[in-house]
Amino acid sequence: MTRRRVLVLGSTGSIGTQALEVLSHLTDTHQVVGLSACQSSDLLTEQAVRFTPEAICLVQGNAPSMPPDIQQFSGPQGLVELVEKIQADLVICAITGAAGLPSTLAAAASGAIVALANKESMVMAGHLVKKACTASGSRIVPVDSEHCAIAQALEGKDMAATRRLILTASGGPFRGKSREDLGQVTPEQALAHPSWDMGPRISIDSATLMNKALEVIEACRLFDVHPDRVSVVIHPQSIIHSMVEFIDGSILAQMGPPDMRVPIRYALGFPERIQGGAEPVDLLSLPPFHFESPDRETFPCLAIGESVARSGELAATVMNAANEIAVDAFLAGRLPFLEISNLIDDALQHHGDAHDPGLDLILETDRQVRLFAQSKITQTTTEKPHA
Repeated sequence: MTRRRVLVLGSTGSIGTQALEVLSHLTDTHQVVGLSACQSSDLLTEQAVRFTPEAICLVQGNAPSMPPDIQQFSGPQGLVELVEKIQADLVICAITGAAGLPSTLAAAASGAIVALANKESMVMAGHLVKKACTASGSRIVPVDSEHCAIAQALEGKDMAATRRLILTASGGPFRGKSREDLGQVTPEQALAHPSWDMGPRISIDSATLMNKALEVIEACRLFDVHPDRVSVVIHPQSIIHSMVEFIDGSILAQMGPPDMRVPIRYALGFPERIQGGAEPVDLLSLPPFHFESPDRETFPCLAIGESVARSGELAATVMNAANEIAVDAFLAGRLPFLEISNLIDDALQHHGDAHDPGLDLILETDRQVRLFAQSKITQTTTEKPHA
């Protein structure tokens, strides 16, 4: 049997390392043909020794020492070349943030299955990614647990029969807190997610509910639904990953443990399912399921994202760029937690919007917003130093 050829972009991050863990048990059916990392050269080297891919790419830093039969690419353009030159049946797009957009577009243009964990690509340029998929015959299989859940609930269904998509959220580490409670929170506190093991930026996005804001926009782009048909509900048990409500009142929910290896395995096997993996959920031992409305006053990032979902596509690029800069500044101790949403709002007020923007405009806007956000942070730090 021919093994499925797999590229793992962002192989040293949270999703990438879990994907390789799953792939290590699938050597009879899957072959890792390419790996990429931003700057984790040592871990990339270990992965290359273990999986012997045809090629690797290190985006930043000195090229690692590799056997001569492993082709090496470097830099942001090298990441795109890796996708274009190494033939793959499936590309796992697991690079965090806007940095993943060019390689996601290349994967969409390649004709491969795009196992999409880089939500920012759909947020910033979902219309371009889908156009590339249509032209090449690529198929997007979402890896985010929420969108993977919706995709499974929609299998074989007519979108016209749906009433709404319901995204669940754990509520993050600060669920139930007031804005006053969050005035002095530290990065360590914000990183302590109660359910999921994620990378730093996504963990902070979960703490601010920006992750859910991004997912609302991603759901609109992926499933071609109006924002009015996307709802968010807090579900702290993180067992129901999302739901689809149909026009007859039926609701289909996808359940499973809070383990990213489950949606990764679904994407790797698509359209089939792969046996094994996560332990079965013991329904009798589960606590009662609880649902509540998100607190948009305490966590305004969600409301910002819902508003952006109703705007032109370019506003989402502005929101995402400002958020990435704000989160990095918070993690570095240069911006208070509550100022993250304020900076995003300032960026949206300062920059224009547009429908159906081209890639050049998206990338230039992303660049300008980052400069604006950095300038605002520097100004704030200068005026009022933070301990």
